[in-house]
Order: sequence, then structure tokens, then C-alpha cells
Amino acid sequence: MRKDSVEFEKYLNFHKLYGGTGKLFKFKFLEYKKGFLKLEAEFSSTALNPNQSVQGGQMNSMLDDVTSLLVIYESEGNYYPNSTNLHSIHHRPLFEGKVIATAEVIKVGKRIASIKGELFNKDGKLATTLIHSAVLVKAISNLKKTN
Repeated sequence: MRKDSVEFEKYLNFHKLYGGTGKLFKFKFLEYKKGFLKLEAEFSSTALNPNQSVQGGQMNSMLDDVTSLLVIYESEGNYYPNSTNLHSIHHRPLFEGKVIATAEVIKVGKRIASIKGELFNKDGKLATTLIHSAVLVKAISNLKKTN
């Protein structure tokens, strides 16, 4: 297992333990490089609308998490993004099951971050794009203090 994978698992476990949505999406680490994160994730039947496709807010929630996790990881758990704007575009429906979620830093300054997130269906086709703007706030509970 690569060092990035082992290190990132600590952040995913922290998110699952202390974050409400961290339990929902069953994130699995796939790839990290500076400014980029790729995770496998899953939508359960509870994320579906009456038409049996994933509800748009659930897609936004997943991308909010993935883009936030990238910022948290790159700040070594010292800062958390406090969202000021989530702008999403839904290109095609998603359905129950596994998806690929990516996050890419657009810009991180001293107090503001802009991150792009994308969801891809099981065939690798782009389903959702999210632009996430956030104010960076000092972490109340740092991962390093809890491990």
C-alpha cells in the first residue's frame, strides 16, 4: 500500500467517525497527487428519488465531501472548508451503486479555497460537475490530536 493511501485512510476514517455523511458514501481511496484526489464512492437506495435515480442534492453532498477532503488533507487537518457556494451542473443521471469522485484544486489562498469536483458513472462518463467555494476555518478538532 502506498504512503498516500495509508495516510489518506486516516482522514477517511476520521470523516466516517465524526462526519454524518462520512458514513453514507463508503469512500475508498484510489489516487492522490498534489491538488488532485480520486475516490471510489457508492450511492445506496436511500439516495434515490422516486424515479430511482440519485437525487441531485445527494450528488452535491458527495462532491462537497470529496472537495473538502482534498483541502483538509492538503492542510494536514489544520483547516476545514466552510462552504460559501456550491454550484453544480448535472450532465446525466446516476443510479444506485458505485461511482468515481474526483476533486481538483482551482486555487487555495490564505482564507478562501475554490475546488472543482466531478462524478463519473460506472461507464466513466461525466455525470456531475461541482464548483465549491469556501472560507478556510481553523480546525476545532485536528486529526493528529485524535490519533
